[in-house]
Amino acid sequence: MTIRVMVVDDHPLFRDGLRAMLSTVAGLDVVAVAEDGAKALTSAREHTPDVVLMDISMPVMDGIEATRRLSAQPAAPMVIMLTMSDDDLSMLAAIRSGARGYLLKTATQDDVVNAVRGAALGQAVFGPGAAEAVIALLHAPPRTSERAFPQLTEREYEILELVARGLGNQAVAARLQVSPKTVANTVSGILVKLAVPDRAGAIAAARDAGLGRT
Repeated sequence: MTIRVMVVDDHPLFRDGLRAMLSTVAGLDVVAVAEDGAKALTSAREHTPDVVLMDISMPVMDGIEATRRLSAQPAAPMVIMLTMSDDDLSMLAAIRSGARGYLLKTATQDDVVNAVRGAALGQAVFGPGAAEAVIALLHAPPRTSERAFPQLTEREYEILELVARGLGNQAVAARLQVSPKTVANTVSGILVKLAVPDRAGAIAAARDAGLGRT
């Protein structure tokens, strides 16, 4: 059978290159591309892909939230995260959101093609080391009832909670009645305190701790 594939990534060169590569593979049909999670949801309803290759860090809506929403739909496509985020928390957040696989963008063409074919058959697919990391995290001792991220101030914690819900800086600023610059500066401080490289990493860490789920 022909496997219908959608590529979701905010970098045009990578997105177009991946589409061109997959289009040369027999049995694969790239039916749609999208530049962010929100557009991915719309395209998925229109084109009904079997497999979605999804980046994590994207504007408007990140890949974790988009995967969660896609996975909740009837006849949901299989989602494979294809990302530069190689930290354990991002992997765990992706799996918990419903992703069936996790690959780094350093994967070879064969790795990606085999992952797409495996996911279409309902298999879970992981890059080297990812499976062991996810198993270790899933079997880690449960967290205590103490508030997550005690290193954050009350305002930082409040902003992280809203960011984990998928709100952008403008929306957070409007909710808290502060300036967008204040929110941006606070988010930068949160990244430093959580020792994560970017906003997507902070969201993954927050959701793993139970934030942003209401």
